[in-house]
Amino acid sequence: MTDTPFRAGFVSFVGRPNAGKSTLTNALVGEKIAITSPKPQTTRRTIRGVVHRTDGQLVIVDTPGIHRPRTLLGERLNALVEATLGDVDVIGFCVPANEKLGPGDRFINERLDDFPRAKKVAILTKTDEASKNEIIEQLTQLGALREWDSVIPISAVTRDQLDLLADELLRLMPESPPLYDAGTRTEEREDDRIAELIREAALEGAREELPHSLAVTVDDREEREGLLEIYASVYVERDSQKGIVIGRGGSYLRDLGERARREIEGLLGRRVYLSLRVKVAKDWQRDPKALGRFGF
Repeated sequence: MTDTPFRAGFVSFVGRPNAGKSTLTNALVGEKIAITSPKPQTTRRTIRGVVHRTDGQLVIVDTPGIHRPRTLLGERLNALVEATLGDVDVIGFCVPANEKLGPGDRFINERLDDFPRAKKVAILTKTDEASKNEIIEQLTQLGALREWDSVIPISAVTRDQLDLLADELLRLMPESPPLYDAGTRTEEREDDRIAELIREAALEGAREELPHSLAVTVDDREEREGLLEIYASVYVERDSQKGIVIGRGGSYLRDLGERARREIEGLLGRRVYLSLRVKVAKDWQRDPKALGRFGF
């Protein structure tokens, strides 16, 4: 009897906003490496999470969503997605079980033809929020879109069929030695993860005009008697948005800072003092220099 070959490779999940891509990434990796929000374009960078198995290794590349861009930032995010999807071994197309297929899903499905190298897997997400009939209907609709290498209904929240999904993804990967050391869950820098947790807290309850306008930088860190002091800036594009983020008497910023601090302490496993300042970088999504400063 021959040993099972070790397989390793890259998978990227695509889907319209709120399809559960980042939640699925975090569930498979077993650690929060990607922030989650129902707001469109929450993910702005390619974030790699590593799933370690005895028979292989899955490297999940969480990308910004495919969309029709309206700003220079949007154009750069789309270019990033296209470069990423051109390199991965498997693309997982995520569709929520509790929402009917729409024009956004069909647009993304058509774009999958641009990446012939990658195997295609349909993933029906959020099955815990749908009835059996809704799930059957969605699976039928998905099956009609194209010939998939696999179709799997899952729930990242209840972890239903997550192991089956990991098995299937690994089956489609090439034989390969491990791509990362056994202890590596992500290659994200700690400051970048902290900045993302602050942005996630800012997105929570944010008005519609704010999400795309928000950017966060970690400016300084200082150790002080068992306490890590973190100084960060939240950037918006206009003075009126600055007022929204600060809130009446500073209430929104205080609430934002408290939520972010709890998440950061969970990430670092230690006490944190978080100082936030709100700054205006006028129309930064359209400014090449500002985009470079923010890492785009």
